Amino acid sequence: MPPILLAVDKVYPRGLVWFRRDLRAHDHAALYHALRSCREVFCAFVFDTDILDALPGQDRAPRADGLRSDRRVEFIHASVRLLGEQLEAMGGGLAVRHGAAGHEIAALARALEVQAVFANRDDEPAALARDAQALGTLADAGVRLHLHKDQAVFEQDEVQTRTGLAFSVFTPYKRAWLAKLNDFYLRPYPIAHHADALAPLPAAHRAPPPSLAALGFAPTNLGTLELPPGTEGAQRMLADFFERIDRYHVARDYPAVRGPSYLGVHLRFGTLSIREAAGLAHRLSLEGNQGAATWLSELIWREFYMQVLAHRPDLAEGRSFRPEYDRIAWHHGKHADGLFAAWCEGRTGYPLVDAAMRQINETGYMHNRLRMVAASFLSKDLGLDWRRGEAYFANHLNDFELASNNGGWQWAASTGCDAQPWFRIFNPVTQSERFDPQGRFIRRYVPELARLPDTAIHAPWLASPLELEAAGVQLGETYPRPLVDHAQAREQTLARYAAVRGRQDGGAPARRRRPKS
Repeated sequence: MPPILLAVDKVYPRGLVWFRRDLRAHDHAALYHALRSCREVFCAFVFDTDILDALPGQDRAPRADGLRSDRRVEFIHASVRLLGEQLEAMGGGLAVRHGAAGHEIAALARALEVQAVFANRDDEPAALARDAQALGTLADAGVRLHLHKDQAVFEQDEVQTRTGLAFSVFTPYKRAWLAKLNDFYLRPYPIAHHADALAPLPAAHRAPPPSLAALGFAPTNLGTLELPPGTEGAQRMLADFFERIDRYHVARDYPAVRGPSYLGVHLRFGTLSIREAAGLAHRLSLEGNQGAATWLSELIWREFYMQVLAHRPDLAEGRSFRPEYDRIAWHHGKHADGLFAAWCEGRTGYPLVDAAMRQINETGYMHNRLRMVAASFLSKDLGLDWRRGEAYFANHLNDFELASNNGGWQWAASTGCDAQPWFRIFNPVTQSERFDPQGRFIRRYVPELARLPDTAIHAPWLASPLELEAAGVQLGETYPRPLVDHAQAREQTLARYAAVRGRQDGGAPARRRRPKS
């Protein structure tokens, strides 16, 4: 439902707002409804051990101190601290706990003697299971749980086909999404008007948040990256993007250019309101700003994948959207493991792919076009199960969202809804020549190739001996030779996909040209 701004009686003496992936104190659905419904409102956040304990860490080798590194945990930790400061400035506070979220919230609700808990809905399968358990635990204590829409403009069944079904193709979904949109759905929740209901925490619940080490994590290089935490960081990044949004539709494809919004992590953890982001994009697109229109389309893609996952939760269990592709015979065994390790570490011998993988390993970010290139290379050049890459991205991406990550990987592997055709296989060399023509991005992340001329840096194995010697490149020693021959791998992939589609020729459907992307 869109924001409800009508007068509401204070139906509860006390309420508790449970912050999760919505770490801001403005334009916040659950906080708004709590303030409108309760005479006193407390706030809480739980570092959920069910989530944290399952994180493997992003270190290449175990640390001597036993701690793990994860940039997302550090980002959340800093953002929670900033959220607490904002709530205190508004007259409230933030109780921060570390434990199983449902248990901790129920215990806190009893201790604070609240009658209702308010939270924003999360449709990821694990979150749904968590909330179902919390609902029961709170009910046993006589406490109501109210869930509200906040992380999407339209969620679940709000955008459907004319026959009342979920969309499985993006373009008609986008058309229906835009047709339904109006200012009402983009209106922010006016928190400040009702903030007088915020209550400071009793002294017994004002303990400082647990340290990063107490959570089991070590500091990362987050502070050296252009990724400021909290709502203030989100606003700075949004302001920066606003200055260049009119070029987004062109610049976003070139990894060496500051073209993307870089706001994915702030949308993921709710330090930026989706209504604010979509409202800005929609307003500018109506003024003819093509860059803003393209960014709005990307925000709609995010919600498209959310509604796909909401209707197909089995996708989170590793199922292909198109069941026939679960029969693909991917490479496995020691050789496949070696190929996967080379892909993860950025030593495939294809410079653009290697630069992309080194970028994600060093920063937790990967340029969107390179996500497609790297994913296509894993599944269609190396012949490895796309689920292995999906899991790697899930562990390393700062802006990891289950729905988008699964949707993107299934798109690249041609196993998903509205995916690229199974016979379309990205050529990593032509992608490099087209989108990093001067090799600027490659030189940044693959410095051992930096001295190669522009004409040779995209495919070093084709460089002349003189070019390699002048650049100090020794193939097989200072830089690896290609793991596979792209042309041969392409033919093997066509046969692999044709087999599960009942084709014997291994080629594309008749009368349809194969894109040479």
